[in-house]
Amino acid sequence: MTAEKERLQDTKWKNWGPYVSNRQWGNVREDYSPNGNAWNFTNHNNAESYTYRWGEEGIAGISDVKQLFCFAFSFWNKKDKMVKERFFGLSNPQGNHGEDIKEIFYYLDNTPTHSYMKMVYKYPINAFPYDELVAENGKRSKKEPEYEIFDTGIFDNDEYFDIFIEYCKADHNDILARVTVCNRSQHAAPILVAPTLWFRNNWKWGYNTYKGELNTSHDGSINIGHDSISIRKLYSRNSNAQSVFCDNETNTPKLYGAPPSENTYFKDGINDFIIHQGNTVNPEKRGSKAAFLIDESIDAGESKVFEFRLCPDEADKPFENFDSIFETRQAEAEEFYKGIQNDTVNEDERNVQRQAFAGLLWNKQFYHYNIGKWLKGDPNFEAPRNFNEYVRNTEWNHLHNKDIISMPDKWEYPWYATWDLAFHCVPFSIIDAEFAKGQLLLLTKEWYMHPNGQLPAYEWNMSDVNPPVHAWSCFRVFKIDEKNNGKPDLLFLEKVFQKLLLNFTWWVNRKDKNGKNIFGGGFLGLDNIGAFDRNMELKDGQHLEQADGTSWMAMYALNMMRIAMELAQYYQVYEDMAIKFFEHYLYIAEAMENLGESTKGLWNEEDGFFYDVLQLGNGESVSLRLRSIVGLIPMFAVEIVDHHLLEKMPNFKTRMEWILKNKPELTKLVSHWDEEGHGRKHLMSILRKNRLTKVLTRMLDENEFLSSYGIRAMSKVYEENPFVFSVHGSENMVYYTPAESDSRMFGGNSNWRGPIWFPINFLIVESLQRFHFYYGNSLKVEFPTGSGDKRNLDEVAQNISKRLCSIFLKDEYGQRAFNGGNPKFNYDEHFRDYITFFEYFHGDNGRGVGASHQTGWTATVAKLIKPRLTF
Repeated sequence: MTAEKERLQDTKWKNWGPYVSNRQWGNVREDYSPNGNAWNFTNHNNAESYTYRWGEEGIAGISDVKQLFCFAFSFWNKKDKMVKERFFGLSNPQGNHGEDIKEIFYYLDNTPTHSYMKMVYKYPINAFPYDELVAENGKRSKKEPEYEIFDTGIFDNDEYFDIFIEYCKADHNDILARVTVCNRSQHAAPILVAPTLWFRNNWKWGYNTYKGELNTSHDGSINIGHDSISIRKLYSRNSNAQSVFCDNETNTPKLYGAPPSENTYFKDGINDFIIHQGNTVNPEKRGSKAAFLIDESIDAGESKVFEFRLCPDEADKPFENFDSIFETRQAEAEEFYKGIQNDTVNEDERNVQRQAFAGLLWNKQFYHYNIGKWLKGDPNFEAPRNFNEYVRNTEWNHLHNKDIISMPDKWEYPWYATWDLAFHCVPFSIIDAEFAKGQLLLLTKEWYMHPNGQLPAYEWNMSDVNPPVHAWSCFRVFKIDEKNNGKPDLLFLEKVFQKLLLNFTWWVNRKDKNGKNIFGGGFLGLDNIGAFDRNMELKDGQHLEQADGTSWMAMYALNMMRIAMELAQYYQVYEDMAIKFFEHYLYIAEAMENLGESTKGLWNEEDGFFYDVLQLGNGESVSLRLRSIVGLIPMFAVEIVDHHLLEKMPNFKTRMEWILKNKPELTKLVSHWDEEGHGRKHLMSILRKNRLTKVLTRMLDENEFLSSYGIRAMSKVYEENPFVFSVHGSENMVYYTPAESDSRMFGGNSNWRGPIWFPINFLIVESLQRFHFYYGNSLKVEFPTGSGDKRNLDEVAQNISKRLCSIFLKDEYGQRAFNGGNPKFNYDEHFRDYITFFEYFHGDNGRGVGASHQTGWTATVAKLIKPRLTF
């Protein structure tokens, strides 16, 4: 067992980690406005002066698991109007495509216990173009590209610092930090390095008054006094380190015009001291926020190293073994990942995969949100909410989140999203299965899950509906964990199954509008996928029957059936539950075929595709013949059951045989589970062989869905011939849009009308593998459509997987598609091997789009690179 795997057995090694957000401003949690305008209540301009209620932000920040104490890095190039304490980006209203970070940094390494971590931040030597970025993006329309920091020319002539930030742990509560600043320019440049430490302010709200204190007794060290924090000292190895102190308190005179307060040194005191040389730091050298200020000049092409240590005891020689500890932890990280990547032989693949894991681990965050307190305000600070207007999350009064959670992206999406998290856990299970299982269980806890059984969606609207992929993820993680550890974690599977029963029932009771096993749910995580807002209230009794909502539920039913079958091998009582979900799946399949008398089903035989159906008030229906991934999602409802498993479940087998005999109207609608496939396997799928072939003909057509980089979210046929549909007297037109969104639907920061999205592609690959597991070489399809080349479904799945991986891997010319053809990113030695895992990718050229560090579900590429587990 490697040293890192041994550490994973001891939870204390995770007491400290990269749990500080990259952005706390602009979040719903921090919004105490009467009108719910979260983006304006806290913003980047007031972030340096405003004390947060629910969490903290910083650059490469670490904290304890309760975020009582934080440590992060700040920098100043002597030209900026402010110290770089946080990453800059545009708010949703400012960006022409929604919220958008305007910084360049890369997560390079991390271990599951955070025993070693590394990232690099590219900090401009010249004045950061804050105003230019805001102004230029403000001028641009939805039809134009985003104006990025690289477009400003700030990195021309390599006038930037590469700032490498590394951490390692000597012990649970003994943390070493090293900053290496490299001047990439052709001239010497000054820089101020300011390691910053502070206590999260939980004393001003009216619940307690205890406040820790930071102070100093001699140069080069800061004392950390808090009765719940084991770390007591911060040491600097740099002899010219000056310590300065202020308080983590809101600067009310600056923000609100309040009368000046004597002997108060506000949160922005260190910034103002550095920039304006004001009397804004405490001369007594104490407070709740502090920093070392290290002023250096770095020659052209040279580097300087800055070293620090957070430790639990006073040390006479805190840096005596500093270098050897770093070397040991780096070697142990190499050893750990060598075991993970022992079957990945390509060096570039190993690099991409390891940075994907690093991004997952760096994107952990302390997430605190007590909606009951947030709605009513605190004893010392009332919330001026106007409940006659729109106030978010009023029906989630029970929700109390205070945990370390995997975030989609700690800047653009610094809040969990239920279906994102389900995908995060699959690659997480490769490196830390216990964390993955813990995350999946967390969302089912009673202080997360609504009493009615709904899982919380995300903080902007906890009541929104994400695709129900939790059960899929749970079983996927269970099987990966079983393979890696040699034994099944039945307790985990049983716990999560019991809670998912409640969630499945919520779906049946709340999202099946007419009780006919056809499910809605609104946008279902797919933002602008439809011709109109799918959350829109329709008139005159009209409602939308969703092919994706119903297919997700068919998949959910099969996932629950398979979990029950797994548990039934150990506890016979679960056979009855397996039967229940098998029958429910059959009824959903029947409903998809026939929505009722005089109505059309979701399947369109003429097009060979599934579509949403608009039910009219007079009983008639209209098929919305818009070809998008909505019509591919029925493929995900597929399960393969080995015959030997059925023989272990006599009650289930008997019930299946009874249904076959007595309800042929159900069994004829789905691929026949009574017919054994290759290797005595049984197939359960909404798509019979004929329909599957028709859907794949569309999906594998390069003129429709098949891109060189995966499967597009919408057919390319709409590029020249848009889909047009009228609703409520207005005409809605949908074009194939391969990159950024051209509409404001759902904020306009995501686009499902053409780009390549990893979560959907990942499920497509897995579904094709499952179909092949049943059919073997007895089913081959033309790939690509029209080529005349026949491939089995496993070969198709492997090819799509390679296309997805090619977004990140170097091509024959040394380019990486996600870089969008930028020669500096592709060829410069200080960029070319650094990877960013974007939210989604251009449908034609693979360019990264949206959130630049949404390593959460895009990290599923790490699983695609790793040889697959078949089950």
